[in-house]
Amino acid sequence: MGTVRTVLFTKADRPLAITRPDATVLEATQVMNAQKIGSLLVMNGDQLVGIFTERDVLQRVVAEMQSATTTLVRDVMTVDVICCGTSDSIDEVADLMSHRRIRHVPVMDENGLVVGLISIGDINAHRVSNYEVALQQVEDYMHRRS
Repeated sequence: MGTVRTVLFTKADRPLAITRPDATVLEATQVMNAQKIGSLLVMNGDQLVGIFTERDVLQRVVAEMQSATTTLVRDVMTVDVICCGTSDSIDEVADLMSHRRIRHVPVMDENGLVVGLISIGDINAHRVSNYEVALQQVEDYMHRRS
């Protein structure tokens, strides 16, 4: 089915969406809204310290009636971040996302540095593309035979 590297290659023109741990929830959600994305990597320099997602906003800010203007990302982000590597298979990462009920997984290189982010949408788009290619190959084969 392919590797995470294959999916990242198709996203090469998109920079990583990041925020700082000391940003306010309002600042972070404004970035997410402007970029039409559902998560931000929380970085302290080149170190990944967490991930801030729509689910964090709903569960730890809105449901707890916290102020978006004064609550800091570091106080509501997910700190136990599940990551994958560039050589991991798409199927493995999809299974991981399904079992852990997550939609965004940071991608780390062999040195432990973040090189990308893969979402369930990226995986679905990759799978659809592969299915379309396979279908076209079957159609071509069948038309040659008839």
